[in-house]
Amino acid sequence: MESLSSGAVIPPEAFQGGPGDVTGLLGCLWQQAKAPLLVPFLKMMVFLCLTMSILLFVERVYMGIVVVLIKIFRWKPEKKYKWEPMKEDLEMGNLGYPMVLVQIPMCNEKEVYQLSIGAACGLSWPTDRIIIQVLDDSTDPAIKALKEQECKRWASKGINIKYEIRENRNGYKAGALREGMKHSYVKLCDYVAIFDADFQPEHNFLRRTIPFLVHNPELALVQTRWKFVNSDECLMTRMQEMSLNYHFIVEQEVGSRTYSFFGFNGTAGVWRISALNEAGGWKDRTTVEDMDLAIRAGLKGWKFVYVGEVEVKNELPSTFKAYRHQQHRWSCGPANLFRKMAMEIVRCKKVSPWKKFYLIYSFFFVRKIVAHMVTFIFYCVVLPATIVIPEVQVPVWGAVYIPSVITLLNAVGTPRSFHLVIFWILFENVMSLHRTKATFIGLLEAGRVNEWIVTEKLGHVLQTKLGSKVPKKPRFRMGDRLHLLELFVGFYLFFCGCYDVAFGKSHFFIYLFLQSTAFFTAGFGYVGTFVPSSY
Repeated sequence: MESLSSGAVIPPEAFQGGPGDVTGLLGCLWQQAKAPLLVPFLKMMVFLCLTMSILLFVERVYMGIVVVLIKIFRWKPEKKYKWEPMKEDLEMGNLGYPMVLVQIPMCNEKEVYQLSIGAACGLSWPTDRIIIQVLDDSTDPAIKALKEQECKRWASKGINIKYEIRENRNGYKAGALREGMKHSYVKLCDYVAIFDADFQPEHNFLRRTIPFLVHNPELALVQTRWKFVNSDECLMTRMQEMSLNYHFIVEQEVGSRTYSFFGFNGTAGVWRISALNEAGGWKDRTTVEDMDLAIRAGLKGWKFVYVGEVEVKNELPSTFKAYRHQQHRWSCGPANLFRKMAMEIVRCKKVSPWKKFYLIYSFFFVRKIVAHMVTFIFYCVVLPATIVIPEVQVPVWGAVYIPSVITLLNAVGTPRSFHLVIFWILFENVMSLHRTKATFIGLLEAGRVNEWIVTEKLGHVLQTKLGSKVPKKPRFRMGDRLHLLELFVGFYLFFCGCYDVAFGKSHFFIYLFLQSTAFFTAGFGYVGTFVPSSY
């Protein structure tokens, strides 16, 4: 005799017979396991997900209110911190300008290096008061030679530019920046501006940012906004623009105004070198060395200012592969950093309890952990499961109202793409799969926790090479185009949708079929810009 945990007994004859009997047995097993095991577990998951949804909802509404107040009262950085334009001193000449170091970390960016080096060399600042430092970690000798030649070309025009390489790539970007700060000429500099290889600052970038640091000795960092030059390249880049605009317009603005703190974005910012050194310099213990540095500087009592009116052009990753790698790093790194620094934040005596609470609860827990997990676990796993297990109900406010408000608050940052909000929801849910996975990897410090893959950027070279010609249909490569995790989740959602059509009483299947289609689209590699193999 076979007995189940519920105490019910199934006779031995049930294990014999044809296909119909097997189907009946499976149905019986499902019913026996559902009541004592699956229903309580699903109820617990619904409770946890609703709790996380409320936390995220409150956080988004709070930040939305602060941003509205900023707009109404026209609060600008110049009203909180002193700002005066740099003026030439007739007696001191150019010595009245502080010495500025501009760092450009690179690694094999063949398509964009000329743009970033050219933009840095074109900055409006006395040539004898600025040093351009190209930190090249390229592994391709041919690309190294091209970059070195470009630096020599600018040096021949009177630009003080240094081409620096190292023997290994230890520490990746953090290691390159750390080695760059060790050169003797850096001791002459007061401030350091950092631009990734695809960033192109306007000529007046330093003149609009450096005065904040010069006139406000308590400031350590001036962060500016990113402006995306290829946001219209494909639907995927439009979706990225919506997410990142929210980050810059809301999260960075609120952090700067209310706490004088936010996460450094790793580029398009200027640091006070003394503050950078006091915080311990660059560390490579996580894949978010920029956030790590910002947290340590904030715990030392330094303040940051975000200047959203200054925009720096850059490029969004336009291939799905590149975007997945980037999102893994951006999700895994903060979770791992939270694991490493939570107690350090609690024990810090230089910042107020209110700022500690903000760092631990708002900055890390809600935005870097809860936001990723609730999106995937609730909307792509738990909610669909309640269709198959109707004994568990999700209230309408949790399934519809809260997600709708959160979505609208995210979308207002990019009014021109508001009509694409449905696509944005579906795409964000697909990406939440990887963000949730990466978050767990970071929290548990497992597997790919320190994986660093340079985000591939195509520049405008792809468009130039292809011209108006339509590329030939590519040869299908399973390893490049097939993503099993997305396909697995897609089949799960499709099954739940079919179940809802057959047995359900709601119209939830509409969402399930749309979301499963989004996962299938990503799973078969039909997302982002297609790059021909001949490129």
